[in-house]
Amino acid sequence: MPDSTIEKAPQVQHTEHSINMPGKMLDDEAKQATATEHNMKLWQGIKTYRKAVFWSVIVSASIIMEGYDTTLIGSFFAYPAFKKKYGTYSGEKYGYQLSAPWQTGLQDIQAVGNIIGALANGYFTHKYGHRIVMLVSLVLMTAFIFVTFFAPNVETLLVGAFLCSIPWGTFATMGPAYAMEVCPLVLRGYLAAFVNLCWAIGQLLSAAILKALVNNKTQWSYRIPFALQWIWVVPLFTAAWFCPESPWHLVRANRLEEAEHSLKRLSQESDNVDHKATIALMLHTTRLEEQEELGTSYFDCFKGTNLRRTEIACFAFLSQITNGGAFAYSPTYFFEQAGIDADVSYSIGLGGTGIAFCGTVISWFIMNRVGRRPIFLTGFCAMVFCLFLIGILACVPGVDTSKAIKYVQASLCLVWLGSYSMTVGPIVYTIVAEIGATRLRTKTVVLGRSTYYVGNIIGGVLQPYMMNPTKWNFKGKTAFFWASLATITTVWAWFRLPETRDRTFEELDVMFIRGIPARKFAKADLETDDD
Repeated sequence: MPDSTIEKAPQVQHTEHSINMPGKMLDDEAKQATATEHNMKLWQGIKTYRKAVFWSVIVSASIIMEGYDTTLIGSFFAYPAFKKKYGTYSGEKYGYQLSAPWQTGLQDIQAVGNIIGALANGYFTHKYGHRIVMLVSLVLMTAFIFVTFFAPNVETLLVGAFLCSIPWGTFATMGPAYAMEVCPLVLRGYLAAFVNLCWAIGQLLSAAILKALVNNKTQWSYRIPFALQWIWVVPLFTAAWFCPESPWHLVRANRLEEAEHSLKRLSQESDNVDHKATIALMLHTTRLEEQEELGTSYFDCFKGTNLRRTEIACFAFLSQITNGGAFAYSPTYFFEQAGIDADVSYSIGLGGTGIAFCGTVISWFIMNRVGRRPIFLTGFCAMVFCLFLIGILACVPGVDTSKAIKYVQASLCLVWLGSYSMTVGPIVYTIVAEIGATRLRTKTVVLGRSTYYVGNIIGGVLQPYMMNPTKWNFKGKTAFFWASLATITTVWAWFRLPETRDRTFEELDVMFIRGIPARKFAKADLETDDD
């Protein structure tokens, strides 16, 4: 992706149909585009491809809806009006409570819908492109919100949560994929991590709205948050209508003129970008992948060196469950069960989402200065410490009547959230995007994300039972369970998670083929040729 401010490789003379021609000309243009991408600096990439950054941000903004929606129902479990509408009376001590089985069902059904939506996105995007799939998903989202808004009982609410979660799964996988296909190499890691910021924005909005309505005793206290989801659809649908299609999709569909037009819309005309060289690189890559078609099945993800890569992708995504996120990321229900007033609980939750937002922004400044591996390990060590401390405090005599201990536990949840948002939260998306082999990258990401959803279902089953006062009622001691899982994940990362920063995809291929231990990836010397 040449830029007038970048030192270029010698220019290849184009003919009108050079990008359609096999052989040396296509190879030379592809090499020129590859060299330019490697030489591009961050601010040069932003300057030349600021339109691509804009469209990537717009598409990823759909994940704000998912961040808003997925935390909504879980936060409602502590909402007085919601519990009275959909729960049952559990005696004078506990009042109205939504039973643990229904809490579990409402959370797990969303994970099931997410899986369906993600798989559907992978299938239909290959056929119709990102733009059409996003437009259809937004239309479906508009219709499905009616079910949750007008739900007369918890059974209907369950159906509505399932239906809404299908387009959420589509949005969750579309944003990172679109960013990878419209932006140059130097920007891809940042825009993949931007997904976590969109989550934080959605949760911040959700927490603010819930805080504003928590003292409203009418049905509108929970219907208004459902209704506000319709506001997102109009601007997102309008933006998606004008959004340029991924040039990679168009090249794979052999629509080369449209791909060149899309590239022109994604870059600055004044920077003299050589679009034909860029398309030549895409075409060259696509032809190589077509030649390797027999080695691109899901089964191949579990063969040879790809097994190790798939393991890393799956465990990296699963770490967003084993780190205790079900307990500490949205702790409003824990706060209420610990005896903190509902109004104060939602105020703390609102502050927590603000911390998550700031933490993700901070992560951008350390992402390319500190490696992926140390960021991941440091974040997990901090989260393990917070979780064990919360559990220990829950064992202190008189904890049920001590406001001081309860507020210390609440503060530790916020420290956990800040640690997560600066480290594990955003860096996982970058790790998974980089770790897969080129021809198995999409399938590796899908397997990793599916592992996350399965883990989310299991966590969604256990967490309500551990916290619900009518079931196991572990309260703060629940943190011991998650701290143990987080410790196991930290040990796994020490031995199995490699460093991928500043490594090209070719270099990563070589290191995996050589079987270099994860702890030695950062300092591995690839100059020695051991063919």
